[in-house]
Amino acid sequence: MQLFTSTFAIRNMPMKIYTKTGDTGETSLIGGTRVPKHHIKIEAYGTVDELNSYLGLVRDSFDNEHAREILVQIQHHLFVIGSYLAEDKGVSKMVLPKMEEAQIVMLETEIDAMNEVLPELKNFILPGGHAAASFTHIARCVCRRAERCATQLSETAEVESLVIKYLNRLSDYLFVLARYIAFKNNAEEVKWMVR
Repeated sequence: MQLFTSTFAIRNMPMKIYTKTGDTGETSLIGGTRVPKHHIKIEAYGTVDELNSYLGLVRDSFDNEHAREILVQIQHHLFVIGSYLAEDKGVSKMVLPKMEEAQIVMLETEIDAMNEVLPELKNFILPGGHAAASFTHIARCVCRRAERCATQLSETAEVESLVIKYLNRLSDYLFVLARYIAFKNNAEEVKWMVR
């Protein structure tokens, strides 16, 4: 909410939940450009928002303080990514928070730490085994969709390279986190087999 709070503060307007400006099927990018609500930019940052919501569900479903703290950090990062995707670079005057390589390194460090305690993965596994693990697999799939939207957007507009890299690494993190949650809850991993 910080980004959009700042947007309204800059305009010297109180923040309202409903503005009625989208009633005709259009919305504004950061910078004021009006686009249809089905525009690829809206699809991209909307999918990131969906992912962020699922991460809130994961965070509320898993009782591990360290993982919850990491998920909160990721949710903050995703808000920044959403702002990058929502910006019309040609006209926006807003200074957005910076993305940094360190945010990706954090994900890799967490992946490595969880993999140290997990059994070696030798087969494809089916999502499931524990509710929080299943929620995490859903978040992983939404993350992959967000990545696809971002790469599609990059074909017609400039997309910060760290956005795509972050989403790619985040989906890896979520896969390992799902396994970690299952492991910590003594849930059996079901191996995929051709039947």
